[in-house]
Amino acid sequence: MPWKHWSAERLGLILAILAALGFSFKAIFVKLAYAVPQAVPVDSVTLLCLRMAFSVPVFAWVGWRASRNLAPLTRRDWLLVIALGLLGYYGASILDFIGLQYITASLERLILFTYPTLTILIGVLFMGKRASRREMGALLLSYAGIGLAFAHDLHIVGDTHAVLIGAGFVFGSAVSYAFYQAGSEPAIRRLGAARFTALAMLVSTVATLAHFIVSQPAGSLVQPAPVYLHALGMAIFSTVLPVFMTSAAIRRIGAAQTALVGTLGPILTIFFGCWLLDEPLSWPQMAGAGLVLAGVLLIGQRGARMVPLPPQGIPSHPTAQPSAKSV
Repeated sequence: MPWKHWSAERLGLILAILAALGFSFKAIFVKLAYAVPQAVPVDSVTLLCLRMAFSVPVFAWVGWRASRNLAPLTRRDWLLVIALGLLGYYGASILDFIGLQYITASLERLILFTYPTLTILIGVLFMGKRASRREMGALLLSYAGIGLAFAHDLHIVGDTHAVLIGAGFVFGSAVSYAFYQAGSEPAIRRLGAARFTALAMLVSTVATLAHFIVSQPAGSLVQPAPVYLHALGMAIFSTVLPVFMTSAAIRRIGAAQTALVGTLGPILTIFFGCWLLDEPLSWPQMAGAGLVLAGVLLIGQRGARMVPLPPQGIPSHPTAQPSAKSV
């Protein structure tokens, strides 16, 4: 198979792009589920609960497989997994789902994808890292493209109050996910990509189910068949597959580069939104797509040599620390 001969950097780039494709469709699934005709539309907590419930069997199985014959997690490891699980696919997801009740899928992508900048800033401020010129150049290209692509949408929005509410929730989601993204790199180095990802997702699932139990009646789980289908599609194509692809990409090219490649996601959402949700598509959006793709290609060029990581699923030595290499 040809990918067996690819470099770690090239494989990491491909995995990050595929993950961006999967994650970009999440907002489409959410908007389609909200639009299913019924007396009371499905709420954000119930929809997130369905998404995580459909995902949990896979993560439980992968977590069991990845943890066999490995040393038990230390207290420090568990605290890290719990903290990141709460930040990543619980905290970031619930804030994002709430925000999508107020704004379009396209605008949601614009705000949510401030997280690559936040990820780099977290690494610089709290983890002793530096942003390389290549990454800063890719960042500027990508965000110039995102800004241009969504400028038209920002001008045609009518309800400013709703936009501010939705934007606040989605930006909170971006902050939460940025902390998860930055913290997941050292966690993956210690625990392995598959083991960490499965455990973090299980933590997120438990938190989501607990949130549902204390805030929603059990009858909320009774939904029309299309809602279940959208939730199942979101679980498979926008959760399980891209989650593991993201962790594998982080392991090969680092958290900051994976986040930067993820800026391809908003452009994909533009086209999906136009195709499935009848959201507008303009020439500024097309030009923005070109700038984002240029940024992704810049990241794909071979940069500094990556520090080798332990094989997937095998934790590094407990005292091993993340590389001081620029992110």
